[in-house]
Amino acid sequence: MQELRDRTVDVAAFLQDGLAVKAHLSAYLNLPLDEVELRLKRATDDLAALHPGAFQPDDATGFYEDTVGTGHLLELAAWHLTSSDYIADTLRLQQQFAKGHVLDFGGGIGTHALAAAALPQVEHVWFVDLNPHNRDFVTQRSASLGLGHKLSVHRDLQSCSDQRFDAVVCLDVLEHLPDPSAQLDLFHAAMAPGGTALLNWYFFKGDNGEYPFHFDDPALVERFFRTLQSRFLELFHPFLITTRAYRPL
Repeated sequence: MQELRDRTVDVAAFLQDGLAVKAHLSAYLNLPLDEVELRLKRATDDLAALHPGAFQPDDATGFYEDTVGTGHLLELAAWHLTSSDYIADTLRLQQQFAKGHVLDFGGGIGTHALAAAALPQVEHVWFVDLNPHNRDFVTQRSASLGLGHKLSVHRDLQSCSDQRFDAVVCLDVLEHLPDPSAQLDLFHAAMAPGGTALLNWYFFKGDNGEYPFHFDDPALVERFFRTLQSRFLELFHPFLITTRAYRPL
């Protein structure tokens, strides 16, 4: 553990090994590293196999909180490792805007929360995720990296009390919500004056249903963009990624 605590937590460290995510998975799941490697290779297919019958659009909360179990950890870790250049640019963008109190909403395996907590201009990171395994995993990761004092873990935004956030990070989450417009309203209400929201979305189930957990109803998408445009002003940033930066109006 001391070896992990001595690590630098930055973009270079992420590009090296995902902030030691395989070692963290091995410890959390009590599996040897070679078994973690095997599970990572099939993680996306294993999670997708849960979809038929298990994912009900009117109970998305229950699916992510109860059904996916540790499968979501492995799927997210596999994606972060195979898409490391993209994720690295989102971390660079976060470095530009994160300060004070940061909300990482739907933070998954904690890559962005951990990287934010390591920034000197960040006082505290509030990590929110429905999946109890994700929450426990990030708690363990933050302790291993010596960041536990700057990061707290929560099930939902309501459990963060009346905290106002100087930065909100919500990446690859909004397309999984049955009412993403309502979530934008909640972010707007929770943000401090002068704060910044880093958001992206992908409202598309795929040409062949390869993204079965995404919502893509045209009315939902139109309502989302109308809410976004009425609540936030987009800020320019130079990174060629889907994540965008917004200031609340």
